[in-house]
Amino acid sequence: MAKSSKGGKISNKELRRRVREYVATQENKTFNYKQVSQAIKAASPMHQREVAMILAGLAFDGELVETSPGKYKTHQRSSMSLGTFVRRSNGKNGVIVEDDNEMIFVAERNSMHALNGDKVKVMIAAHRHGAEPEARVVEIVEKNDQVFIGTLQVEKHVAYLLTDSKFLANDIVIPRNKLKGGVTGDKAVVRITIWPDDHKNPKGEVIDILGKKGENDAEIHAILAEFGLPYRYPEAVDRAAQRIDAGITDEVVAARVDMRDVTTMTIDPKDAKDFDDALSLRVLENGNYEVGVHIADVTHYVTPDTIIDREAQKRATSVYLVDRVVPMLPEHLSNGICSLRPDEDKLTFSCVFEMNNEAQVINSRIARTVTRSNRRFTYEEAQQIIETGVGEYSEEILTLDRLAKIMRQQRYDNGAVEFDRVEVRFDIDETGHPVGVYFKESKDANKLIEEFMLLANRTVAQAIGKVGDKKKAKAFVYRVHDVPNIDKLSDLSTLSRAFGYKVKTQGTPLEINRSINRMLVEVKGKGEENLLSTLAIRSMSKAIYTTTNIGHYGLGFEYYTHFTSPIRRYPDMLVHRLLDRYLNGGRSVNVAKLEEQCRHSSDMEQLAANAERASIKYKQVEYLNDHLGEVYEGVISGVTEWGLYVELDENKCEGLIPVRDLPDDYFELDERNYCLVGRRRGERYRLGDKVKVQIARANLDRKQLDFALVEKL
Repeated sequence: MAKSSKGGKISNKELRRRVREYVATQENKTFNYKQVSQAIKAASPMHQREVAMILAGLAFDGELVETSPGKYKTHQRSSMSLGTFVRRSNGKNGVIVEDDNEMIFVAERNSMHALNGDKVKVMIAAHRHGAEPEARVVEIVEKNDQVFIGTLQVEKHVAYLLTDSKFLANDIVIPRNKLKGGVTGDKAVVRITIWPDDHKNPKGEVIDILGKKGENDAEIHAILAEFGLPYRYPEAVDRAAQRIDAGITDEVVAARVDMRDVTTMTIDPKDAKDFDDALSLRVLENGNYEVGVHIADVTHYVTPDTIIDREAQKRATSVYLVDRVVPMLPEHLSNGICSLRPDEDKLTFSCVFEMNNEAQVINSRIARTVTRSNRRFTYEEAQQIIETGVGEYSEEILTLDRLAKIMRQQRYDNGAVEFDRVEVRFDIDETGHPVGVYFKESKDANKLIEEFMLLANRTVAQAIGKVGDKKKAKAFVYRVHDVPNIDKLSDLSTLSRAFGYKVKTQGTPLEINRSINRMLVEVKGKGEENLLSTLAIRSMSKAIYTTTNIGHYGLGFEYYTHFTSPIRRYPDMLVHRLLDRYLNGGRSVNVAKLEEQCRHSSDMEQLAANAERASIKYKQVEYLNDHLGEVYEGVISGVTEWGLYVELDENKCEGLIPVRDLPDDYFELDERNYCLVGRRRGERYRLGDKVKVQIARANLDRKQLDFALVEKL
């Protein structure tokens, strides 16, 4: 028997009854043993211990959810729930229920052959002690339109698609009259038409033939199709673009600020064809500088709800793959009329700044302009001038570089986070096969352009978003970046402290970011650099487009948008239209519709990034397939229960050491400390550790590399 908080006794049965009664009233609130003990008037230390044990037992039995150590909440689901089906090729299917966003296992026999992303109604099975909860699909409420990519195998009476998908383990049966001319070995796009309950394999039809398996174009198109991205431009849209003329008439020029006599230049990658931004510079009579950030005026040519605009809105972004760009706009516009090519008059939307010698903005204006680029520089050419001080327009480039460096330092002083970025690039032969790997690093010329684009984006966002106390800002597109994930930041702080560095988890964003920057500087060249810099990046949120301005944490900006790349990003086109509307006194647009466009753009941006990573991964596997058996040094870049991911130093290719192949022990995941630990010998493999590996296997269909551990360094 237990005593009550007033000295009386409470039986264990009564204590359990009170705990159950309390938690039943909490709906979706979280609670701990102290809150429960106080609420049920059993707050003595002994009662608190017993309540803590009761809560732990209820969580173990599946009656409560432990949201974090010592914190609980009730399951917010009925026996019948709606959710999103998650299909996996390894058979570990599940459903993410809407009530509490938890994943529940669904056996294949209980799936009704739902596909990944389908909205389903499920029956949640009664929870059994010691067993994971299970669900059974009772209705497919809404099908997720999707296709599958793979290789055709055509036999005498029937054909199959051998799928590459991680979302489907089963091959798709295709009637011979639904092959669309495909033959064995063709890479194809297939849609499932029916999957009877009593059939192991679904039936489908070919939507498109991409080419022969292994051919570069076929494989790259397959990656785009896998992510639901277009790999061909509609002929009707191209034809509509071809009918557009530059139309720089005297009347058009008269309605704009004419800046064609100001020294103007573009600085872009050497293989770029769509030049959507240019910089101009001249010295004013008072000794200050006038810096113009000139952006291609795409929306002068692409008007709302036209066939070109609808296609651009659907795509939302250009997609940059290893060997090509899949453009948002037809090439007649992106590489022709809108591109700020040298020695051609162009229509532009500009932010023009008066800046003093200390890079302070004295005043600025936003205007539609006419400009003429005097010179097209590659980043390498501009970098050469910055390093040597010699070259065409060297005075202008050196001045812009000096101002950019001042602005950059000011940003970091104000709390922007600094990450070194290295991008992997491939030397590719005429067939598309990778024959070498090199790294693209951001140098002063890149940073020069970056700083002035940041300044323009920030200025435009402030022009619309920053209003007086009693005024309401008009609906606008913001590029926002939320605060770091507090749990990941806490892990970073804890591990940093173990190495002697201090990362703040509390305080102002400025204080937290300065502590992260200081740690990133201090850790340079040290053994723990890989671990801590990786965790710092992973603690950050993803930037998105939205109408709700919460600022940009990573840049340290209160107002920020995307204005400077309308040739390749639809949100920038939206910003140009809104800017023109509001500067001319127009009313605010419908915020709900604008938010929907923002959400679509964010989703498409993520898909494009996934496709880019997949194309890089494919080329990495293709490249290392030529180097099987060779030994490389690398760093552990990921730690999971199924193995260690290792990134090679020489070429940044990443592969997996399966946990089953780790020697002489049974290894378990220590999730909190990002390591695998041997149960018997205590050997630890941690994120950031240096290792030597051998290239063991390269699976092009799955875009997977397997490494064999040679030794830990």
